[in-house]
Amino acid sequence: MAPGQGSVAIVRLSGPQAEAIGRTLFAAPGRQQWGSHRVLYGHVLDPASGERVDEALLLLMKAPRSFTREDVVELHCHGGLEAVRRVLELVLAAGARRAGPGEFSQRAFLNGRLDLTQAEAIAAMITARSRRAAQLAMAGLDGGVQRRIGALRERLLDQLAELEARVDFEEDLPPLDAAAVVAELVAVRAELEQLVAEARQGELLREGLRVAIVGRPNVGKSSLLNLLSRRDRAIVTDLPGTTRDLLESELVLDGVPLTLLDTAGIRATDDPVERLGIERSRAALASADGVLLLFDLAAGWTAEDQALRDLVPEGVPLLLVGNKADLLAGAAAPVTADVCISALSGAGREPLAALLLQRCGAGEAQGLQVALNGRQRDLAADAAASLAASLEAADQALPWDFWTIDLRAAVRRLGEITGEEVSEAVLDRVFARFCIGK
Repeated sequence: MAPGQGSVAIVRLSGPQAEAIGRTLFAAPGRQQWGSHRVLYGHVLDPASGERVDEALLLLMKAPRSFTREDVVELHCHGGLEAVRRVLELVLAAGARRAGPGEFSQRAFLNGRLDLTQAEAIAAMITARSRRAAQLAMAGLDGGVQRRIGALRERLLDQLAELEARVDFEEDLPPLDAAAVVAELVAVRAELEQLVAEARQGELLREGLRVAIVGRPNVGKSSLLNLLSRRDRAIVTDLPGTTRDLLESELVLDGVPLTLLDTAGIRATDDPVERLGIERSRAALASADGVLLLFDLAAGWTAEDQALRDLVPEGVPLLLVGNKADLLAGAAAPVTADVCISALSGAGREPLAALLLQRCGAGEAQGLQVALNGRQRDLAADAAASLAASLEAADQALPWDFWTIDLRAAVRRLGEITGEEVSEAVLDRVFARFCIGK
């Protein structure tokens, strides 16, 4: 099937003129009744010529019982490129305009149908690359992020109200329990820092890891790629230098999307094609989230293996993987490896997968209930920093109004996460990342 084609395409309209445009373009035979949340069968007509453009279904959803809380009409047409093009031309000629990226979700937010975290969760659901990523997105769509952040913001608002009351009416109120206020600010700050730390785990589930497989020529890198991918992605022979380019394979390990990079064996060579592959291998090492350094257990650790280890940039998680364990015939490995496998038989695959995720920092991702995205994480970190500044004012025994300056900033940052305090420019930036249909 060609790109952009499908069995069904949906042309969606939202706004006060949606039903009128639908009635202009759609003819429903018989005595079918136009009503909210009813499906009509009929044809899309060209009102100028009366030509039947497509056989279709029409779904009308009257406000506020729709995704955008506006009147919504959906035309379910055949998915061919020409059929969809004709229907779109008629809809635009009847007075509609093309939606911008994420505009339906933006209208749903502006009309109170969603908060900003739920709207962002829709984009995360669409782009989810694994079941766990989809589950996290669903938790956000169900309001999980909003409830966590909203509860923390309410706790800060309670403390801000107590402080501001003392600023204006301290002589008329009982003394403020400063220790209790400090304890609450410390507790909220700790929860925000925990959310910021967990955001990294959520990022791994959403974005995945890039892991480079490196090793001497003919040590079994391509066999390992095929083993982890559970399919023959790379050519496997006993000839050194078979892999002359960078091969990529995408898979999911325990809920974490993984892009495996099968690199060309790094060695001295006069072959210009192989040299190009080796240079790409070096670049892959610099950009990888983790490195699997494969060596031959039967041959032992060699000077070439050590030279490859020295090429791995400092700070990049590294696993030493001993291959060809099946050739040892029960003998002890000649060198200590993080994990021993047989890429030929498949032995050691599960321990390798578990250790790889743990070493790359994804080992705790399975227990996440909610996770902030990058925008939300940065705002939560800013809020935690503001609370630290407010606590510093408390530690110096400054007047109450000095406490409130940074406390207000923390409240604003949390409001920006949920959309309660957010500018139009920020909204445009958020929804610009969405696809057109949402």
